[in-house]
Amino acid sequence: HKFGIRLPNTVKEALEIDRDTGTTLWRDTIEKEMKNIKVAFEFNDKDIIPVGHKRIKIHLVFDVKMFTLQRKARLVADGYMTEPPKDMTYATVVSRESVRLSFLAAALNNLNMLSADIQNAYLEAQTCEKLWAWAGKEFGSNESRPMRIVRALYGLKSSGKMFRDTLARTIRYDLGFQNCLADRDVWMRAATKKNGFKYWEYILCYVDDILVISENPSDVMTELSKVYTFKKGSIKEPDQYLGAQVVKFH
Repeated sequence: HKFGIRLPNTVKEALEIDRDTGTTLWRDTIEKEMKNIKVAFEFNDKDIIPVGHKRIKIHLVFDVKMFTLQRKARLVADGYMTEPPKDMTYATVVSRESVRLSFLAAALNNLNMLSADIQNAYLEAQTCEKLWAWAGKEFGSNESRPMRIVRALYGLKSSGKMFRDTLARTIRYDLGFQNCLADRDVWMRAATKKNGFKYWEYILCYVDDILVISENPSDVMTELSKVYTFKKGSIKEPDQYLGAQVVKFH
């Protein structure tokens, strides 16, 4: 139980709880998760097991959100069943010191800031691991069919790095930013204010958390939103996002 709510361990148990309580709360969150994650799997018409791919297990993890008591479900891969990839799997994140210095730069140059969370971030990246799994009850009519894993599922050893590399390519080639030499998760692009003042605008990345510093950060967010979907209501000013200790630079 969590916050007085019974947490299921399987899809079958989740549906039983709904039946016992006369609700569809768990069913609704399962359907929402499966709708978002279906892009991570590839079926073939003949149900042929992919050659050269290793079989792993996948399962739903259930949780309850604090305050709202919203039911949550996340499909994850049992990454412990895979061999460590030959390539590096480490994914860097922006440092605390870089965030502080960026806030200082924003204050000195009278810039604005916006932060946002990318929705289902890992699913934006292709996986580099050759894996397949049997579809479970949560896949509905596709239950018991073999499927190839084609996206970076949560739980896989390489998923963090694959998403980081995907996001980096977008920021570099689609938006024209470049890495800071001191911190590779601080991205910079030369810009000019309406009054002619030249400055640098920044994007700071911490996995799927994005912080944009610019005269018009919403313009940069709009560019990113052409490629990624942001969580509903996640685009906020930093004083809303980080709390009252952050100075509002407006």
